[in-house]
Amino acid sequence: MFNPRLGTLLVIVLAAAATRLLPHPPNFTAMTALALFGGARFSDRRLAIGLPLLALLLSDLALGLYWQWDFRAIQGQMWVQYLCFLGIVCMGFALREARGAFRVGAMALAASCMFFVVTNFAEWLFQPWYPKTVAGLAASYVAGIPFFRNTLIGDLFYTALMFGGLHLLERRFAPLRAPAPALRAA
Repeated sequence: MFNPRLGTLLVIVLAAAATRLLPHPPNFTAMTALALFGGARFSDRRLAIGLPLLALLLSDLALGLYWQWDFRAIQGQMWVQYLCFLGIVCMGFALREARGAFRVGAMALAASCMFFVVTNFAEWLFQPWYPKTVAGLAASYVAGIPFFRNTLIGDLFYTALMFGGLHLLERRFAPLRAPAPALRAA
């Protein structure tokens, strides 16, 4: 039997993953929003974690990220990116019960900042072009600032689009609404 809510969520996930494959400004994609959305909107944790990670992996493969560079040099950094992405999905779990616009926006901002801090540290740690000194670490963060601007704008834009878009669809079409949580006996 077709589940219209699950079907709609899957279409949103596919559309978000496609933002990496279409022309876009650097780092202006829906991947962080996809991770938050997956954690917040899929009631099955396996889908909440698996679908966003699968979307990231497939879009990485489509972009040829594993073949463009020396895999040994980027392996550690890529694992860190995937772990950050998993962390963002888990941040989305905190949005399951309360999804007000302020809370969703604050979580998107926190996810963007966490990704910036952790992945730029990994860039410094795993890449040979930064000296393993405090000055090298600072240089890694400074080099990432121009990309962070687009990341932040893209994350906030796509988070608003995905969460807000589904909210509007749920208001308009009753079959798309999430079932109410069951009341627990005392």
